Amino acid sequence: MLPDFGHILKQHWGYEDFRPLQEEVIRSVYEKKDCLALMPTGGGKSLTFQIPTLAMEGICIVVTPLIALMKDQVDQLRARNIKALSIHSGMSRNEILVTLDNAVFGDFKFLYVSPERLSTPLFRSRVQDMKVCLVAVDEAHCISQWGYDFRPAYLEISRLRELLPEVPILALTATATSEVCKDIMERLDFDQPRLLKQSFDRANLAYRVMYSEDKGQDLLEILRSHEGAGIVYTRSRKKCRDIALWLREQGVTAGYYHAGLKPLTRDERQQAWIEGRYRIMVATNAFGMGIDKANVRLVIHVDLPDNPESYFQEAGRAGRDGEPSWAFLLYSAADEGRALQRLETNFPELKKVRELYSALGNFLQIPIGSGKGQSYDFEFGDFLARYRVSAMLAHASLELLQREGYITITEAFMNPSRVMFIIGRDELYHFQVKHAGLDGLIKLMLRTYSGFFTQYVRIDEALLARRAGSSPEKIRDYLKQLAKHRVIHYIPRKNVPVVSFLEERLDEKNLLISPGRYLFRKERYEKRLREILRYATSTGFCRNQFLLSYFGQMDSPRCGRCDVCTEAKAKLPGKADENTLREVVLSRLGQGPLDLQALTQASMAGRDELNRVLEAMLAEGLIGRDQQLRLYLKGR
Repeated sequence: MLPDFGHILKQHWGYEDFRPLQEEVIRSVYEKKDCLALMPTGGGKSLTFQIPTLAMEGICIVVTPLIALMKDQVDQLRARNIKALSIHSGMSRNEILVTLDNAVFGDFKFLYVSPERLSTPLFRSRVQDMKVCLVAVDEAHCISQWGYDFRPAYLEISRLRELLPEVPILALTATATSEVCKDIMERLDFDQPRLLKQSFDRANLAYRVMYSEDKGQDLLEILRSHEGAGIVYTRSRKKCRDIALWLREQGVTAGYYHAGLKPLTRDERQQAWIEGRYRIMVATNAFGMGIDKANVRLVIHVDLPDNPESYFQEAGRAGRDGEPSWAFLLYSAADEGRALQRLETNFPELKKVRELYSALGNFLQIPIGSGKGQSYDFEFGDFLARYRVSAMLAHASLELLQREGYITITEAFMNPSRVMFIIGRDELYHFQVKHAGLDGLIKLMLRTYSGFFTQYVRIDEALLARRAGSSPEKIRDYLKQLAKHRVIHYIPRKNVPVVSFLEERLDEKNLLISPGRYLFRKERYEKRLREILRYATSTGFCRNQFLLSYFGQMDSPRCGRCDVCTEAKAKLPGKADENTLREVVLSRLGQGPLDLQALTQASMAGRDELNRVLEAMLAEGLIGRDQQLRLYLKGR
């Protein structure tokens, strides 16, 4: 008999009903079936592994590459009195040991792990001592070389399966093509392919592309003509700030958010936006993951994303409550050139990548043959100045080194201060009696946070200072005194990024990066980039149809909501001009071969008009027919 999953949902999350597909995935997990769940942004993916885990004995291992999302989910679970842990880059060995001990002995229900940690001997030896009931793989598209965010470290999940052969795997993603879905299930060695997916169609969301020569003014016009909360996405931290300040001058309450802000600042701004004190949040793609705000009416991109997957995921943060909402993309003539320049910037010559790797080792003073498993503070600005490297080249090279599994980089805001009490409660009481000057801080810490006696707990000295009517410097001094008395173990926050070497430092000439794999990755990036450019520049097809067909839903009707459809309504049915039909054909066949029926459903014309255009394009050699009589785009 199945547990009452609805009761668990109500008890811990307060919701009355499941969202579409959630309960089906939960039942599949509880029945110990391997499963790939394809659910759109805002579909409640995390509940599909959290709820069945609470109904089973044992701990769920959650693999995710996103440390920010890991932190948010662990915090949310703890706020619901559900015991959760995390292991990621930048943690000390002692922190990891304590965390693994808790996972084995501490009756915890969730252990969040970054993928590069799966291959360490320490983790592999301890995971066999855990009573694991489920492995949940978040952002599962990262395991596929066909995916837009392939990460080689994800391949270690299959080795985890060797250690836990009887444990089911739930793979989750919001954005995956049919090709990627098949690859995910093969690489995770599913006992039987099982794909549960929700339609990508968002019936309440209208996609709009606006050609803009003055994005600032057009952005303001959109905000003035549409009510409700919104997110404005841009690619630059500086533009985040500039746009937000300019919007304030125009009378729009706006904040800005990016990964370079201090943790407390980010949390305060996020909360201000959630509570409606900011109407608009101007942000980089660091914003939005795991944020529970259903009544977002607008998502506006003022810069072109790198691929349809990113755009679809970010645009999908609008209208999660089912009410009418809009996703705008502002596009200018210069955007294509900038996008193609990013292609070259993001894929530097391998010779330059090797040189930067060598410079990084020298900068951090790591001898060749050492450094494996070690973490180092990384003063990025000093590194650029000393080696006269451009920031763009450095970022691209470091990203490649991360994807190849040589290093990981943890941003400064991911490394807050951590504290663990290393004496028992009775001994602590006697210490407080003897040291009245430190008693107040100890009591404040115990009121503010929980879990100090069993695990390292993230703390914020600025928050403690405000509550104590003191200063952060004074709080840090008190914490150091407590550490000196061996009452606590105190790890002060890092104010710079941390580089962790996953492998020993190699001589530059021995750094192995496959040119074939590198070229393949670049070609895939370019293909996706050209698809989002096609989305932005073409006007002959329904925006919703384009996105749905990109993800494999080839038979969807036109939405009637996007800018193309609303303009088409002014025309008589079946009277689309020849240029528009040609554009539809090129766009659809650019995704792969299609039969006549699929093309007819995608067009704005009747079959007779479409046939005339197809015959002309066949005669011109633009398209052809394969052995299955499907039409295809020549030259691809």
